[in-house]
Amino acid sequence: MNQRLACAAVALAALALGGCFHRQATRPQAPSTARPPMQASGGRYAQANDSTPAQVPDISKIPEPVPHDEPRSVYGNKSPYTVLGESYRVLPSCKGYDERGLASWYGNKFHGYTTSNFEKYDMYAYSAASKVLPIPCYVRVTNLENGRSAIVRVNDRGPFVANRIIDLSFVAAIKLGVYPRGTAMVEVRGIDPAHPERRDAEPGRGAAVSSAPQKTPKPLLYLQVGAFADPANAERAANTVRHAQLGNVEVVNARSGGKILLRVRLGPLKDAAQADALTPKLRALGLGEVRVSIDN
Repeated sequence: MNQRLACAAVALAALALGGCFHRQATRPQAPSTARPPMQASGGRYAQANDSTPAQVPDISKIPEPVPHDEPRSVYGNKSPYTVLGESYRVLPSCKGYDERGLASWYGNKFHGYTTSNFEKYDMYAYSAASKVLPIPCYVRVTNLENGRSAIVRVNDRGPFVANRIIDLSFVAAIKLGVYPRGTAMVEVRGIDPAHPERRDAEPGRGAAVSSAPQKTPKPLLYLQVGAFADPANAERAANTVRHAQLGNVEVVNARSGGKILLRVRLGPLKDAAQADALTPKLRALGLGEVRVSIDN
C-alpha cells in the first residue's frame, strides 16, 4: 500500500469533486493511495505516510452496512472529472456493475479527514473509494483469492493509480484478507437496495459471505493490451508484445455484446507488483490502454 497524496496539488479538482483523492503505486505491507501529494508539515494531513492503528480491531463486533436507497451526493459526483491528467466518468448507477481487478486499502493517515462527498473517512467502518461508481452506493467485494466477501459503502474517489479498481477501508481490508498484504484480486458487484437479495444470484460469482477463507479456484492475473474483432490486428498486437520479451503472450476468445473478440494479454503474472512493473512497459509499445484481466 502506498503513501497518500494531498489535495493541495489539485485544489481545483478537489473543489469539483468535493474531497481528496488517492494516487500512487501500491507497495506491499502499506496502505494504498487515493489523493494527490502533500507534506505532513503544514499540509492537510498530520502524517506524511499512511499507517495502521496500534491495535487491529475485532471485526466480529463491527457490522457491515445494510444497503438502502440514498440520494445522490451533491459533492463527489461531477462527471466527467479530471485528476492528474486522467479523465473519468461517473456511472449513473451501480446497478449491474460487475468488475474484476485489484483492490488496495487506506488507513490511519486519512482517518477523520473529509472524503469526496464531505463525510469523514472512518477506517473502522465498511467503506470504499471508487473512480467511477456514484456516491454513495453499496457494493459487494469478494476476494477471489480466498472467497471472503463483504458489503461496503462507496463514499470516496480513488484510487487514482494504475491497475486498481477499489480502495477499501482498513476494516474492510481486514475482513477480506487484503490486510496486511496490501492488494488482492477482487470482484466488485453493485447492489440494488430494492433487491439486495439479488447481489449473490449467480453461484460462484461473489456468493461467498463468510469472513473465513473459502475453497475457491486459483485466480490468474493478466495484463490485457487489447481486444480485437480482426484476427490480423490481434496477431499484430501479440507479435509486438512478444518482440518486447516481457513474458508469455496469449490470444484468447472473449464474447462481448454478442460478438467474439480476440483478447491479447500478458501472463499469467505472479502478483500486483509484477503487473505494476510491466504496465508502463506495455504502454510504451503504443497499443492502447493496458488493463488488468482476471480469470479463475
